[in-house]
Amino acid sequence: MSLTPAAFAERLLQNDNILVLTHRRPDGDTVGCAAALTAALRKRGKTAYALENPDITSVYADYLAPYVAPADFTPAFVVAVDMAARSMFPKNAAQYLDAVDLTVDHHGSQEFYAKETCLDADAAACGEVVYEICRALGVMDGEIAKLLYLAISTDTGCFVYSNTTSDTHRIAGELMREEFDCFAINKRHFRTKSHARMRLEAAVIAGMELYDNGRIAVLTLPLSLMAEIGATEADADDISSLANLLEGVDCGMVIKELPSGEWKISLRTGARLNASTICSKYGGGGHAAAAGCTLGGTAVEARDAMLAAVAEVANG
Repeated sequence: MSLTPAAFAERLLQNDNILVLTHRRPDGDTVGCAAALTAALRKRGKTAYALENPDITSVYADYLAPYVAPADFTPAFVVAVDMAARSMFPKNAAQYLDAVDLTVDHHGSQEFYAKETCLDADAAACGEVVYEICRALGVMDGEIAKLLYLAISTDTGCFVYSNTTSDTHRIAGELMREEFDCFAINKRHFRTKSHARMRLEAAVIAGMELYDNGRIAVLTLPLSLMAEIGATEADADDISSLANLLEGVDCGMVIKELPSGEWKISLRTGARLNASTICSKYGGGGHAAAAGCTLGGTAVEARDAMLAAVAEVANG
């Protein structure tokens, strides 16, 4: 049974020396939630830190930096945020795989690996759930509000993705009553692109492949292209949103090469297809409209495997 935000907050208040974990290749939701929860716990007099994430890019690093645990910190209680599966643990968090006391999440594919879980699969972002936890903790200020706004705005594409609800707007409005500059966050994450990012977008769009009478768009991003352009991981942040910008596309697939030689698949779909069901065929998951998985082989083999899974779900 899933904990309520109030029960989750009570568990936190009963413990101390708390460590908060973020997922592999961290996005704004997991970073914003971890930093906000850590800040809230500190305001309640708790010793709390976030575990350093080796995958974090410059896009989000400064939000987490004030809360990162020192090397000699030994936690007595471990919390994971926005982490649906054990496969989402970064390498330095592997030691906590069987020691997570609480998880707060919004993924329908949650594996319930923690001792107790607070799950709201209808929430657009984990930040919405953490907002309710912070309310139950009785703490809110401009810093916490900024971090939760980051979490919610980045996981909804600045409130334009189909996961956005009236609750999403309500919570964002309540956060905006606190003293922080939401417009600076919007400018940084949604209205500004590096030169390398612009060249990267042009290159992957030029190589776009269309299938199923233009309903499926596939973009491939190999490491060789990143090197040729001089792009960093920060430049490639949220590039998965590009494929669905083309008119007529309701299944956007981005195939991005990882340093391991595997391919990270990011899938975004409309009402016709369930992205999580498709990705679950290869050990992944996520939400109905946005999910991911990792495949080996060549880019072509990864693409063909995913197209076959899409066809299977579409015809199933």
